[in-house]
Amino acid sequence: MKASFASEFIFVLAWLHIGKLWYYDAMKGKFLLAPMSELSHRALRELIEDFGACDEYFSEMISAGALLGGGPFEAWYTDPLPRPEKLVYQLEGSDQDRIIRAAALLDRRDCAGIDINMGCAAPAIRRTGAGAAWMVSIDRAGELMAGLRKAVKKRLSVKLRIGFEEDFDYLLRFCRRLEEAGTELITLHPRTAREKFRRNARWDYTVRLRQELKIPVAGNGDIHDAEALRRRSAAGECDALMVGRGAVRAPWIFAQARALEAGKTPPPFNREETALRFLDLVSRYQPPEFHLSRARRFFAYYCDSLTWAHHVKTLLGRETELSGMARILAAYFREHPEERHRL
Repeated sequence: MKASFASEFIFVLAWLHIGKLWYYDAMKGKFLLAPMSELSHRALRELIEDFGACDEYFSEMISAGALLGGGPFEAWYTDPLPRPEKLVYQLEGSDQDRIIRAAALLDRRDCAGIDINMGCAAPAIRRTGAGAAWMVSIDRAGELMAGLRKAVKKRLSVKLRIGFEEDFDYLLRFCRRLEEAGTELITLHPRTAREKFRRNARWDYTVRLRQELKIPVAGNGDIHDAEALRRRSAAGECDALMVGRGAVRAPWIFAQARALEAGKTPPPFNREETALRFLDLVSRYQPPEFHLSRARRFFAYYCDSLTWAHHVKTLLGRETELSGMARILAAYFREHPEERHRL
């Protein structure tokens, strides 16, 4: 009997070890689209899918309170297409009970997981006790994740920042508490909650955190082009890489990075066709109330690489219809055809 029990115990340990290795293998080298307000919606996901090679898409922030209250736009925020199995829903809120109940609702859907926003540095979000405000209390954040672990069956993750100060010891204690509570993936944007984008991302924090935790760590910050993404991936500094604004400037960034990894020359993409395609996607997959805000936000980054970027952005910002934006873009590329295929 003792021998049988010992054999079963060893089998369970081996199974857990293999399962852990499988999970790490499943995350290893993945490319992720960051959750970005007014950007990480279905239209951008459809655009990136046109080019391929993004492994997971994180949704823009979904308010737990609005979701539970049946807000008028929640159906758009929670639209899982075009690839539900690759979508991670990100929730924000300050009330533990509401977040848990909202996560349980989303957990019933076909998705890759549920992510909790503990990194948004926007003052309007922090003042409510949401976003980076969760990083003030290790105990409070740990209680939230423990409650979520009981309610959520799919992968549970957290996106966060270094904290409010440059204190790696605090960050490590915070993340270990999340890990103990059942968090399965942490994405670190290595800036403090007060910095926004004023300083370069401190990737040494990401490297050190990955070395200390038992769960996978994804890195996010300052990946501006495909070559930078390829270099980060080759360096093996973290388990997965998340790209935000760089994927808006160049929706083909993931496909180009995969081509570079394979030793191939990335093909140029038609910037005009991509811009017009985005406008069409916004008109189809976003409510009319969102059309202008989503388009303006997208082109604020997408136009950065154009020679006359400021001029184009100014003209687009004055437009009150998507059709007018399309005319401005078509006119620009007629005048500057050499920019259609420039990488």
